[in-house]
Amino acid sequence: MSISHTSSAGAGALDPTALRLDLGDASVIRVAPADLHATLAKFKAEGFSVLVDIGGADYLERVPRYDVVYHLIKLRANMTSVAAVGQPERVRVLCGVDGATPRVPSVCDLWPNANWPEREVFDLFGITFDGHPDLRRIQLPADWEGHPLRKDYPLRGPAREAAPRPSFALKSNVMAGTPVAGKTAAALQRHIAAARGQALPTEPAKESGA
Repeated sequence: MSISHTSSAGAGALDPTALRLDLGDASVIRVAPADLHATLAKFKAEGFSVLVDIGGADYLERVPRYDVVYHLIKLRANMTSVAAVGQPERVRVLCGVDGATPRVPSVCDLWPNANWPEREVFDLFGITFDGHPDLRRIQLPADWEGHPLRKDYPLRGPAREAAPRPSFALKSNVMAGTPVAGKTAAALQRHIAAARGQALPTEPAKESGA
């Protein structure tokens, strides 16, 4: 099959599918959210009976911003050679969706195994699947803030990003080979002395207030 990159949504934007290598026996098409369910139902009626997976992607500067990606396989129904069995027909359907609360229709009615993949995309990207029988987070706690696979999600998470960064030494903010100093160095010296059975270094006397 040849790869098509037709698009009814975001046709003027850079489509990452145009940059991918030829998938050989796979067909790649793009559909609008309003046509998604009917398109997938049509593919299933044509023999693409296996929904392999549903994924998501965030192209922050693109319109539409998100892609919901469906991987379908058509297995051969008639007797054929062993080599042909190992080469099923494949199709990848991409649906561009935008907005503060992006939404696409659920396909759980077509493929029951879409349940958990749709929940995962909802959890990590914040894309709602209308008609899903039990749409809730699947990897993160129910009270988690935000959706971690969005490109604008804070690197340290919403709660920690709002807090000031620590002033003490961490692996991430101390160059390799930097010697310890101050109270950390004194504590290390005492620990080494104790391990060697030596007298512990005395701490400097604190000045008493006048």
